[in-house]
Amino acid sequence: MFLALRELVFARGRFALMGSVVALIAILMVLLSGLSVGLVNDGVSGLKKLPVSAFSFQKGTSTDGAFSRSTVDVSVAETWRGRSGVEDAAPFGNTLVNAKTDSGVDIDLALFGVEPGSFVAPQATNGEKLSDRGTVLLGQTAEEAGVRIGDTVVVDQLETPLKVTGFLDGQHTFGHVDVGYLDLRTWQEIRAGVRQGEEVPAHVYDQVTAIALKGDGIDLAAGDEALETKSLTLEESFGASPGYSAETSTLDLIQVFLYAISALVVGAFFTVVTIQRKHEIAVLRAMGSSTGRLLRDSLAQSLILLVAASAVGVGLGVAMGAAISGAPMPFQLDFGSIGAATAGLIVLGVIGAGVAVLRITRVDPLTALGGSR
Repeated sequence: MFLALRELVFARGRFALMGSVVALIAILMVLLSGLSVGLVNDGVSGLKKLPVSAFSFQKGTSTDGAFSRSTVDVSVAETWRGRSGVEDAAPFGNTLVNAKTDSGVDIDLALFGVEPGSFVAPQATNGEKLSDRGTVLLGQTAEEAGVRIGDTVVVDQLETPLKVTGFLDGQHTFGHVDVGYLDLRTWQEIRAGVRQGEEVPAHVYDQVTAIALKGDGIDLAAGDEALETKSLTLEESFGASPGYSAETSTLDLIQVFLYAISALVVGAFFTVVTIQRKHEIAVLRAMGSSTGRLLRDSLAQSLILLVAASAVGVGLGVAMGAAISGAPMPFQLDFGSIGAATAGLIVLGVIGAGVAVLRITRVDPLTALGGSR
């Protein structure tokens, strides 16, 4: 350990170079983590905040397009309420629209149709609760975009007016657009394409996107078999958000490669360093030092370097992330994810260094000292 610490001091230029590489990897890791969390929240934050255990969709609907393709009869909600483990069930509608406020603000909305007073109906933190027909509650991000209470949001092409009566706390988005909660009957008319003032066919009010379920221990498989539906837990339904699966899998793959690269880079560096220390290691082996002790000393050296460089990199990454968090991009710092990623970076780096050092510590000391000549 004495030799390892002295090397950190006297070869500080070499170790500073390696530390800079690790710090850059840590910065990239923090930024990727923030982007990953931001994309997830921007895609499904509206779903995550629903007090829902599962959604029951139309049978045969593909998972990745359930919210856009499913059509379920409203009466299925009452049947689900009677099943074991279901505390409550409510009709739920979902559709994407383009709209503009009367003050000239363009806004894309994911309209969530709910029955006022049901367990899925949200409570406004600013303004009035959802009650009357033709009203809408929006998330905080819509308010930041310039929409105000009292504004009228007009759905493009249909010319359906929706009066903004309140805002919800925090981010409420689905498929990277703001969520707007409105009463179920108005939502059904919008999804059916009924223009303002036109007669509404009776069957329009019989259909919704899914049935929202609440309860612990719900036997979804048995319910699906009995009701001929396809149910997904709340977490499973995230994959039905537009682009969610593709975005998260891409970023996860990038992070996996980043971890692999960090292990290879650290391993390659310590391979070179250890080869340069071959003579010193041979002297220590000849003096009776065990392979385990030499390995522990070298791993301690790599651990000190990795922890110090990772701390610097994470600090810089957090500062950069905080600076761009207010920018128009889905970025959000999550210290739990950053901590786990940092631990993974350090562990993989130590493994890479350990593999490099172990090979050299097994060299015969006489050979390393030139005893064969």
